[in-house]
Amino acid sequence: MKLYLSSYKIGDDPQKLKNLLPENCKAIYISNALDFARPQSQKKHEDWDLGELEQLGIESEHLDLRDYFGQQDKLVSKLQNIDLFYLSGGNVFDLRLAMKLSGFDEILKSFKSTNKIYAGYSAAGCVLSPTLKGYDIVDEPHLKTYGQHETIWVGLNLIDWMFAPHFQSDHPDSEDINKEIAYYQEHGLKYKTLRDGEVIIL
Repeated sequence: MKLYLSSYKIGDDPQKLKNLLPENCKAIYISNALDFARPQSQKKHEDWDLGELEQLGIESEHLDLRDYFGQQDKLVSKLQNIDLFYLSGGNVFDLRLAMKLSGFDEILKSFKSTNKIYAGYSAAGCVLSPTLKGYDIVDEPHLKTYGQHETIWVGLNLIDWMFAPHFQSDHPDSEDINKEIAYYQEHGLKYKTLRDGEVIIL
């Protein structure tokens, strides 16, 4: 599986994502990291993201992981023939929990040896880290967006370092990112910083 991890939105050079995709790419867009937001705000971000993909000629189906809570087998069937998973930013802990409740976390891991592409920005990259500890400096870990569930502190471990977006950027989280980095340094955690516009491809 290929990873396209952006600090903010699709990044400064969207063609880099386009170059990873097969012809007639089948894409899914997931915005559950924004479920905590007001509907109007969430829709604004969703329209932006889908618009960026459309400009690249990528037609995406908007998939809500909440529709698959407790139905992992159904979600597996849905995703088997998908080439691109594109995920929005938002709250790291909500996204991680939505992945767990739908089984999307285990499904992603099962796709590691495939040519599928996992792409997204901010929280979408953070959940791939080994742990989510430190992300609570920026994101609220106990929103209860999906009801009374325990906060998950274990990341997907698809990367072996902490993903630190919005570094030294004109973004409201940038100041807290510096505190997050200090936490990583204090606890001996490997990390990589990205400024808004920058992308890491793995």
